[in-house]
Amino acid sequence: MQTISWGQTGIHSSRIGLGTWAIGGWMWGGTDEAESIATIHKALDQGINLIDTAPAYGEGRSEEIIGKALAIDGLRSKALIATKAGLSFKPGESRPYRDSSPARLQQELDESLRRLKTDVIDLYQIHWPDPRTPIEETARALEAMHQAGKIRAIGVSNFSLEQMDIFRSAAPLVAAQPPYNLFEREIEADVLPYAKQHDLVLLCYGALCRGLLTGRMHADTRFDGDDLRNIDPKFQAPHFAAYLAAVEELKQLARTRLDTTVLGLAVRWILAQGPTIALWGARRPDQLDPVGDIEASPLDAETLQAIDAILQRHVPEPVAPSFMAPPL
Repeated sequence: MQTISWGQTGIHSSRIGLGTWAIGGWMWGGTDEAESIATIHKALDQGINLIDTAPAYGEGRSEEIIGKALAIDGLRSKALIATKAGLSFKPGESRPYRDSSPARLQQELDESLRRLKTDVIDLYQIHWPDPRTPIEETARALEAMHQAGKIRAIGVSNFSLEQMDIFRSAAPLVAAQPPYNLFEREIEADVLPYAKQHDLVLLCYGALCRGLLTGRMHADTRFDGDDLRNIDPKFQAPHFAAYLAAVEELKQLARTRLDTTVLGLAVRWILAQGPTIALWGARRPDQLDPVGDIEASPLDAETLQAIDAILQRHVPEPVAPSFMAPPL
């Protein structure tokens, strides 16, 4: 497993991280604790040492499961935990609201440490920018936690360049977490070059585009309950058919040119883009079986051009991931 260093922190993580939104159950049709714990253990066995979570993933359920999984046989020392703060739920409401006020962040930190059964969080991230709280106040609150030894590194998620500039003026920023995959490439215009310029590591969420890039979906695929994909326009007509057609052609390219799967191509493509980590969402151990087959070597220019041509042919106007943003 290839690793990447986090700035000047001395922290080194695997370039594939385990994404645990689905493990929390919320917006993914529920969860199974025993299977989720087995998935976390499988990730560690595969060389993945970074686990990304958030209190919003099942209102703490994902963190609780991770805490239980890492409490077994001293596994906490083998894992890096990245969690988040700044989203809260009101009683009786299913959608979170943004709150990055210092008092709320301190409360969230204490709750996350308890659920995760640890005394320090390796990467603490603001989940979404909060327009009601000055960014400098939020940054200073996290820097105080860093100085107190409660967190080892600071990150932000879904922040613009201007917001990251303001944040960096008040606290050292190590990481940013944007959506990024073959079908959602908006950050190539701003966040990706910014990360390269300022030595930030990018934790790319949605690396498999919510399952589209696994190659296992078909026109009759349906999603149960509160599954996020029921509100993602990419999984609705007429977009779904176009994306599936692109996946079929990417499958053929991956097989004939690289002797890999479309999933392997999608992850390898992310790793070739710069200071990137691909967050691989899974909630069953078997979903991690292909991890060992992922190559981290760069893709040649001809392959990159062929990928771009396929995308332009099938999804010339890709659907942005903005539908996931919680209300302001």
